[in-house]
Amino acid sequence: MVDKEFAPLTTVCVRSLNDKLYEKRKVGALEVEKMVKEYVSSQQDHNVKAVLKVLGDNFALSSNPNSRKGGLIGLAAAAIALGKDSNKYVNELVKPVLACFRDSDSQVRYYSCEALYNIVKVTRGSVLPFFNEIFDALTSDPDQNVKSGTELLDRLIKDIVTESSSFDLVSFVPLLRERIYNKNPSARQFLVSWIITLDAVPDINMLVLLPEFLDGLFEILGDSNQEIKKMCQGALREFLSSIKKSQGYVNYAQMANILVIHSENLHDDMISYTAITWLKEFVVLAGRSMLPFLSGILHAILPRFVTNDIDTKSRKNVKEAAESLNKLLMDLIEELDDTPTPASGTPSQESQSGEITSDNREIIVSQKGEVTSSNGDEAEIDSEDIEKRVYKITACDIQAGSVHLDVLSVINVLCKLVKEKDFQTRIASLKWFKHLLVKVPNKTFRHMNLVFPVLMNALADISQTDEIKTQHNFSLTLAKIISYQVSFKDKDTSPDSQSSLSDVTKDSTKYSSMLEGKEGSDKHAHDNFTSKSASVNEYFMEFMVQLLKLFKKDGLILDRRGAFIIRQLCLLLCSEDIFQSLAEILMVEEDVKFACTMVHTLNTILLTSTELFELRNQLKDLNSKESCQLFCCLYKCWSHSAVATLALCYLTQNYTHACSLLPVFGNLEITVEFLNEIDKLIQLIESPIFAYLRLQLLDSDKNQDLIKSLYGLLMLLPQAEPFTLLRNRLNCIPHFQMAAIGNKGSSYDTSKRNTAVSEIDFHNLLQHFVKVQSKNRETRRRQLCYVATFMK
Repeated sequence: MVDKEFAPLTTVCVRSLNDKLYEKRKVGALEVEKMVKEYVSSQQDHNVKAVLKVLGDNFALSSNPNSRKGGLIGLAAAAIALGKDSNKYVNELVKPVLACFRDSDSQVRYYSCEALYNIVKVTRGSVLPFFNEIFDALTSDPDQNVKSGTELLDRLIKDIVTESSSFDLVSFVPLLRERIYNKNPSARQFLVSWIITLDAVPDINMLVLLPEFLDGLFEILGDSNQEIKKMCQGALREFLSSIKKSQGYVNYAQMANILVIHSENLHDDMISYTAITWLKEFVVLAGRSMLPFLSGILHAILPRFVTNDIDTKSRKNVKEAAESLNKLLMDLIEELDDTPTPASGTPSQESQSGEITSDNREIIVSQKGEVTSSNGDEAEIDSEDIEKRVYKITACDIQAGSVHLDVLSVINVLCKLVKEKDFQTRIASLKWFKHLLVKVPNKTFRHMNLVFPVLMNALADISQTDEIKTQHNFSLTLAKIISYQVSFKDKDTSPDSQSSLSDVTKDSTKYSSMLEGKEGSDKHAHDNFTSKSASVNEYFMEFMVQLLKLFKKDGLILDRRGAFIIRQLCLLLCSEDIFQSLAEILMVEEDVKFACTMVHTLNTILLTSTELFELRNQLKDLNSKESCQLFCCLYKCWSHSAVATLALCYLTQNYTHACSLLPVFGNLEITVEFLNEIDKLIQLIESPIFAYLRLQLLDSDKNQDLIKSLYGLLMLLPQAEPFTLLRNRLNCIPHFQMAAIGNKGSSYDTSKRNTAVSEIDFHNLLQHFVKVQSKNRETRRRQLCYVATFMK
């Protein structure tokens, strides 16, 4: 008997399929199998479709759970009965089963897995058009019992995909890209296993579409489950190995952006280490095509140079990988990067905004992931390929030969990193600044208005724990900047660049104008220095101005590191230029107290530092016009400090002028600070620096002025320890020499000892000294009056 609603199924079969017991539903399924076999043998296709429709619509999609279970087992039985003919009824067999995968009843979902397994086992490759739906269903079920059923189905599907030639990779990738961000550990394990399976199929090229799911793989690499992490690590290792062996298209550009992001991961060393390792290989394989990503890579890897928190092997591995990648990146930059940027419209260029424009082209990929054409090559695709499903992607290709380094973007990153607290990151950033100045100096100097303030501020923020090494690198970098000869023919003539240069030289121009206005009487000396500083470059004077501003703003920096910085600069550059430029600026410094402090500091450095041995010899002999001009410049600056001026006269052997200075000392205010300065000078006279001066005391014929000046200095001192020390030294002069001094009416004039010295206007220098001292005294008086008024 047949129920019309369920025809051609019999009433007994319908009752069995609706039963709650599995054994009775199985009996009904066997009857369905027998019935379908009879229809197939008699070629009654319409009855086969009718049976499948009833099983799908009336049973599998029923609201009754038992009916759904019966429909599923019935569809499986029908598929078995159809055998090889099941390929003609794939839609009718698969669609109802897939609908049951979303059922709220876990038993129904389990039976749907079982049914689909039997259907797929028969239909094989014909089920692949439904691959995405099947894959999606397999990844989403949380029930453990259902998962045991999906595992069998999963293995079967993998076998089919591996042996099939009709698997559509490009249609599957969007689903994979979406599902790969699933946080469920089981789903992640399932996804990685499929990626590994597809990559192992010889006919499927996963590399072309790797950028679509590479980010998700790195996310999975951070899973807490060690088994999943290990699987993902193995998959990434295989992909990298394939890239290294690949002879075809690899989208380095798109993957590089992903790798840069993950190399910045500070929470998982495995992720950052793997990303940096990939970037290393990309630099080796793609070469200069990786230059557009240089700023991003540096931003990611330089902070990994930290040494104070390397407490694990993984952190050490990250640091070593970062250092290795950093070296490779430095080797990428060539002198051609300093040539003018290509005109607009070329494949890759440095824009004013710092962005890289590149060659965007459309890549057409076959179902298997093979690149079939690009750009305007679509006409070459034959009709057979057009009938196949293809996938179009936009590739961001950057040809190595057309790449030009975006210096501005790199400088922006380095300016940020040089402010980092960790000194290793600072040092690495400074080394990059130096590298840019060596390889691309002209383009780097365009943006020096950005670099200068950052370096100066960072110099002020150096901690005591790492100050020596960091300061040394700062000094090296700054010395490189201010000593480089800029090629003006390669300079950017854009309004923005000209404005930048104007800003850089603003302060130095101001000081030069002030100096010219105040010191017109010695304009020749000023012009001489201006030409010298110009022979270095226009940033030399600017740096000196900024350095003094830094010392003025924070006295602790001057006290703690000022001498070291100046000595390092003298070691790296011309010490004559350093001292003369600082003296020129201090001559017009309005803050008298700061000027005096700087003069004391510079005087101590000049008289004691090993780095200035050659400069001291040059000043001691004064046997050239240049050395005499330097003496005059230093004298005018040193006039802020009476004792420092006298020390300069002793250093330069201008003893006659020293005798002229001492009477003026009698009119100065004798303060404790003044006496302390004399004490320091006496200590210096007893040091090896002034050994030649002490020996000259034996030659009274030529050095009467020296002896007189020392006695004059002695008369200024109260009878304390410094007084005793100097008196003991003067007592060492033989008595017959002292008697000879009294018998001679005139002394050897040291101001005329050679032609160069005789051209110095010592009278004018003395007047300048008196003027400066008078002005300083008046300034101090006004300050005291202001304080007294304020206190009232």
